[in-house]
Amino acid sequence: MTDSSAHNLHIDAHALVAKIRAWAQELGFQQAGITRRRLDKEERRLTEWLRAGKHGDMEWMQRHGSKRTRPDELVPGTVSVISVRLDYLHEERNDPRELLDHASRAYVSRYALGRDYHKLMRNRLRKLAERIAEEIGPFGFRAFVDSAPVMEKPLAQNAGLGWIGKHTNLLNKDAGSWFFLGELYTDLELPEDEPATDHCGSCTKCMEVCPTNAITGPYQLDARRCISYLTIEHAGSIPEEFRTAMGNRVYGCDDCQLFCPWNKFAKFSAEENFTPRENLDAAELVELFAWNEEEFLKKTEGSAIRRIGHQRWLRNIAIALGNAATAPVVIAALESRRNDVSEVVREHVEWALLQHCER
Repeated sequence: MTDSSAHNLHIDAHALVAKIRAWAQELGFQQAGITRRRLDKEERRLTEWLRAGKHGDMEWMQRHGSKRTRPDELVPGTVSVISVRLDYLHEERNDPRELLDHASRAYVSRYALGRDYHKLMRNRLRKLAERIAEEIGPFGFRAFVDSAPVMEKPLAQNAGLGWIGKHTNLLNKDAGSWFFLGELYTDLELPEDEPATDHCGSCTKCMEVCPTNAITGPYQLDARRCISYLTIEHAGSIPEEFRTAMGNRVYGCDDCQLFCPWNKFAKFSAEENFTPRENLDAAELVELFAWNEEEFLKKTEGSAIRRIGHQRWLRNIAIALGNAATAPVVIAALESRRNDVSEVVREHVEWALLQHCER
């Protein structure tokens, strides 16, 4: 955090917040809110979740201790957090729900179809900070977008951007859940917004549609069972008990969002950066499986998908091909990687071939 001046003693905080909201929208964000609340309750829940081992391989979740739930420990001097949201869902030719478990096509989580949001949002948050500095002078800040031990969803809820639903995603009454979150940790003493209240009611649709029963109870997620975790964060072999349920989901999973009633209010994004690339919103599994590592790196340049690497990409698609409709082109694709250099890929290819033999 940069050194701040004595501006906190002189600024009209309420007027500044109104300007921050306007500047945020000018920069493409749909909403901005302020919070100064402590995350004591969330800290207790996180500690219990970690003790139960529900974070799986994500050891980084416990690496930073209380810095995750105490902004002023992560960035000394933090007083107020500005939380923003950016919608990302693009209008598609077909309802993405019709793509789930498709006989030959891949399902990629909608957030990853276009450009990686991390740098884009971080740059815009820094521009927001620059606008604030132009108004009041230098102040202390740090911008975060899913890149540090930050509890972005509780912060966003406390800033009034939405509530954490039973699927543990943030929900907004007017925008559903198809959006990214980002934060500016600041040393400014700003008036905070009222936290959003819960509007899930008695609905349990997200729990009912989860393919692997990863939502083990309202507001409880076991990451070890979650397809998003398994296809993105988990290294090595994917447990066989989840492979059939994964269907054609090769990167992430959106089921709990696709069937959430609140998403009927979601607005389509006009953000060109999130326009689907490489036909990933309707790609054939055999075509994606044919990418060599060089092609994978080229075609996923600037995409969130690239971080999983070519081996996990092939591992995930092998499972999807095992769940696809039996066809000569599917068998040929799997046979082509039977001698892949990766033991993990070979194992999943053999599993996939066995599925077709047993039908």
